[in-house]
Amino acid sequence: MPAYICVTCGVQFAASDRPPANCRICEDERQYVGYAGQQWVTQDQLSKTRVNRIELLEPNLYGIGSVPSFAIGQRALLMQSPHGNVLWDCMSLLDADTIARVNALGGISKIVISHPHFYATVADWAEAFDAPVYLHAADQAWLMRPHENIQFWEGDVLELQPGITIQRVGGHFDGCCVCHWADGAAYQGALLTGDSIYVVSDRRWVSFMHSFPNLIPLPASKVAAIAQAVERYKYSRLYSGWWQTVVDGDAAIVVQRSAQRYIAAITD
Repeated sequence: MPAYICVTCGVQFAASDRPPANCRICEDERQYVGYAGQQWVTQDQLSKTRVNRIELLEPNLYGIGSVPSFAIGQRALLMQSPHGNVLWDCMSLLDADTIARVNALGGISKIVISHPHFYATVADWAEAFDAPVYLHAADQAWLMRPHENIQFWEGDVLELQPGITIQRVGGHFDGCCVCHWADGAAYQGALLTGDSIYVVSDRRWVSFMHSFPNLIPLPASKVAAIAQAVERYKYSRLYSGWWQTVVDGDAAIVVQRSAQRYIAAITD
């Protein structure tokens, strides 16, 4: 039986003989059902219309994203490490070419996802690379396709391996996480954020939202908590979830001043 993928959000559901009646991810207020209504696709169908672009972003960091863009259009990040490569976030298409190219880069030893909108086809990726997946337990209810490789962790900090730390920040989802990569940005540190911390069009700033497509803001207390959660980390570069959403310098300063600007803007 196929495991159907929602065309709007890109999240894969458990295998079934017919498409699910609805997508819980899209019906939540943080997401939306597409203008054409609920639609589904399989991995095989997706591979007939798209390929994956794999691009070196900086030493030991590769972006992986579909061309043309699919669903919400995010790209994943592959960190190469002597302790094993780590895939941060996920996207829907996984074909034989992608598996071969990623294996040529050293494969994947661990997978970590920032939040449910990027769960995508994580079970397929876990199976293809025989890799454990780490999801925060606060978002367990949003997993649409369980898999034996998926592990739920609790608390605020997961020391994944030397130089790679996962920090729960909450906000967009209760279990939203970011990844601190100490070796990134020429050892100045990089923060990988999905859209828990989102790089806006003016890349001197970032922002924070409960729902991006529906323009529902976060309260000041949650924005302050996000800023506080990442304040202890050293990083000069920040990657959120899309190819162009990068703060290339002084990212730690950018996050703190952006949080202050946001809080001031919504405070009466």
